[in-house]
Amino acid sequence: MTTVPHASDAGSRIDLSRQFLLAMPGMVSGELANTVIYVCEHTEHGALGLVINRPTDLTVGDLLQRIDLPLSLEIGPVRESPVFFGGPVQTDRGFVLHVPRGEYSSSIELGDDVALTTSRDVLQDVAAGHGPARLLVTLGYAGWGAGQLEDELARNAWLNVLSSNDILFDTPAEDRYDAALAQLGIRASMLASDAGHA
Repeated sequence: MTTVPHASDAGSRIDLSRQFLLAMPGMVSGELANTVIYVCEHTEHGALGLVINRPTDLTVGDLLQRIDLPLSLEIGPVRESPVFFGGPVQTDRGFVLHVPRGEYSSSIELGDDVALTTSRDVLQDVAAGHGPARLLVTLGYAGWGAGQLEDELARNAWLNVLSSNDILFDTPAEDRYDAALAQLGIRASMLASDAGHA
């Protein structure tokens, strides 16, 4: 099992960018309980992540129509893909994680050819049927202020593990928590039974 890093270790700053955060049962409540969060950015100023296992009733096709983008016949199965609840901050704003990175006006390169784009042009490409090969669309994000995520880690609210594009894009949403846990050699039942024990 990985050791949870602490911000005070030798004064070094931890960087959880491009890792999954797994909410510990009983330690994270509210809208982020039982979530898997892909950390897009983690700096000394705070962190931004997207919940990747909480699909909404809205599909990508529905979203594109709501923002007045005409759907090409070539849009394919992505039309029926769910839009995810990305987190409780700015829930009216769309975020697109995608591979390959492509050439969009507001993309942030996240590594492993994954990019985060918040501009409309990526959705225009999707609607036209020539968007990124793999994508995950969310409304909203999860955010932490300076030192807040480090404090939550120190209180064992989250487990962290390196992200995997297979889990991010190909694993069914309901299996992502267990798949990410499996990378640590842990089953969810082990967490539930160990909760509250030192």
